[in-house]
Formats: sequence, C-alpha cells, structure tokens
Amino acid sequence: MKKIIILIFLFQIKIYSYTFIPMDVTQTDHLKSYGIVYRALENGVNVYWLLNYRGGSFIVMSDNYEGECLKEGVLFSKISEEKKNYLLSEVEKSVLLEKAPKLAVYSPPGKEPWDDAVTLVLDYAKIPYDVIYDREILSGKINEYEWVHLHHEDFTGQLDRFYIFSFYEEWFQNLIKMQKKLSSELGYDKYWKMKRDVAKQIKNYVQKGGFLFAMCSATNSLDDALSLGYQDIIPSLLDGDGTTFPQIDYSQTIAFENFKLNDKPTIELDDINYEPSNRLEWENKYFKLKTFSPKFDLVEAMLTQNHTDRIKEFLGRTTSFDKGKIKKEVVVLADSYDKNYAKYIHGFFGEGFFTFLAGHDPEDYVHYVNDPPTELSYFKNSPGYRLILNNVLFPASQEKKKKT
Repeated sequence: MKKIIILIFLFQIKIYSYTFIPMDVTQTDHLKSYGIVYRALENGVNVYWLLNYRGGSFIVMSDNYEGECLKEGVLFSKISEEKKNYLLSEVEKSVLLEKAPKLAVYSPPGKEPWDDAVTLVLDYAKIPYDVIYDREILSGKINEYEWVHLHHEDFTGQLDRFYIFSFYEEWFQNLIKMQKKLSSELGYDKYWKMKRDVAKQIKNYVQKGGFLFAMCSATNSLDDALSLGYQDIIPSLLDGDGTTFPQIDYSQTIAFENFKLNDKPTIELDDINYEPSNRLEWENKYFKLKTFSPKFDLVEAMLTQNHTDRIKEFLGRTTSFDKGKIKKEVVVLADSYDKNYAKYIHGFFGEGFFTFLAGHDPEDYVHYVNDPPTELSYFKNSPGYRLILNNVLFPASQEKKKKT
C-alpha cells in the first residue's frame, strides 16, 4: 500500500510539470508576473508567451515556481504536458522566450524631482537593471545591453526648457552644474554638445541591433537633437553665448519628420508633442490599443499584450505624437484619446528596434515636479505599466530577429 501511495505521488509530480500564469482579468498581480517570467529566464528556464490568449499568458517550463508565485501574490496553476500541448495548439501564436535580456536605464546621477515609471515598475517586479548615463553612453558601454530605456531627458541640451519657470530653483541649478561638470570632464567646451553626441551614440546603438524603449520627452527630444547636429539653439542664460537659426536635417532622425523646433519662450520643445490646452480635458479619458494578429504582425502583437485594450490617458512633457510628424514606416500601436495623435509607436531602425510611449506615469495623470513617486502596490494590475513590461520581455524572444 505504501509503495502504491509513493507511486501515485510520483506520478502526480510527473503529470504537473509546468507553471501556467494567466494574464487576463483574473490575474492578481500582473506586474509581478513579469518578474516571475524574467527570473525564470535568468535561471535558464524557457517560457512560452501565449499571444492574444487570456491577456498574453505565460507557460513557465518548470514546476518550481509555485513558492515564488505564492510569495509574490501571482495567480498560477500547475499544468501537465498534455495541457501545455493543448494550449500551444489552441493559441494563434506562441513565442518562446529563452534568455533574460540585459537591461539598462539611462538616468543622471543624483535624485531628480520626479519619478521614472520604468525604474518604478522594474523595482516593483524585481527585475534587475543597470543605471547608465552620458559617460557610459560615450564610452561604448551602452553596447553591452540588449535593452535600453530613456525617460525624462532633453537631448537638445535645453534642459526641457525648465529654465522658463524654474531657473532659480535649487534642483535646476544643480542640474546645470552637473551637466557642465560632466561635460567638462569628458572634454567638451559646451555641455549641449555632449548631449548631441549622446543622441548619436544611442542612434548607433539601435542601428547595430539594440532595442530602445523611450517615454516622455526622451522620445521627441532624441530626434530633435539628431536633426540639429552641433547647431547652437541654447539660450545664453544656459551656455553664455548666442544662438543660430537651425537648419533641420530629417534624414538623421529615427521616428519623426517634418517637425519644427519651438523658437518661442514657451516650454514646448517642438510641434511633435500635443496635449489639450485644458490639461484636465483628458482626465478620466482612455486611449485604445490597436489589435494585431500574431501571425502577421508578431512584434506589434507582443508589444500590445494586455488584459484590456482601453488604458487611461496620462500626460507628460510629451503627451502624444502628431501623426503628421511620424515617419510613414513607423507603426502606431495605439492612438491617443484624440485619434489625430498617437500614444504608442514602434519601428525598425537599421538592425534594431525602438518603441516610444508618450506620457510620464501611467498611473498619475499629471505628475508635477516634486510629486512623490507612484506606489505600485496600489496599481499591481495597471494596463499602462504592462506596456512597459511587454517591452522588457520583447528582447528575450528570438522572434525579434524576424522583421515582419
């Protein structure tokens, strides 16, 4: 009798060999689910991503993640070989994730007076990353990473034009001093020339096969900087000399064209960005993800997996993209609430990829300077933050090499 019980127990262990993590509305913590998947990949365990099935669910090819799922509050079930094969045959397309990508977040030394949605969600999901800045970019260290994130940064060197309202505030004066000190250490006579070279190196990183994910002002300011070269548009208040009337070279840009730089004393960098004149107009409004078939638009499908296609709007230094300024080969993954503008875009560039998400924080409609960071334990099922984590997992797939 004892032998029979042992055999039954061993048989049950053998039957339930895999961990299924649903990502539909039943999931108790969507964000930490991505962390479970990432750590499985770190440990050499393959994961199937079931695109368009129950919100983009996962099959972790091991039954050793029960304890971690319970600890992190992630809903899961153990499934058999038969069930796994059934699911793989039922879904329109599954993607095999094989290797945890090495991640870097571009962020300045010291504390900025605003949060960064990507570092918040990576920390919450317990996904490791390195912090790099201009020194590491210019030294070539950026090429050690498969995925790089940019957030609230102005690569033109105008410091997001915060000088218009905040020039005498301590945080802004410290920012100017830091930029000038770093650029001097790196051999530049003007800090903004350093920022322009950083933009070029980021562009080269993507061209050579890297994956770039950017949010907020890093999206359009990158192309602004690339279009300028070394032309000086920096006010004397910041660099001590005059400016030139710039000639914009759209052939150097990644995602945008036909835009104009702002030459008025207002905070906008360019006419790529759009937000309603009444900032409260889009509060409690939603933008909508487009639907992509994994069979025909595999990359786009991976980047839009979610448990809902309606996501609450959120503002930023860049809130949405004027569709008339987006290059024709770039794919719009989601329109803004106002469908004349795009919220989420993706494209191929050289051998690499880029994805731009407009807005600052998916769970803070208007994030002001010196606001406290968002507490993600209150937003563990955030569809907006899921878009960020889709981008984190995308480089783990060999499918990314197949340009569809």
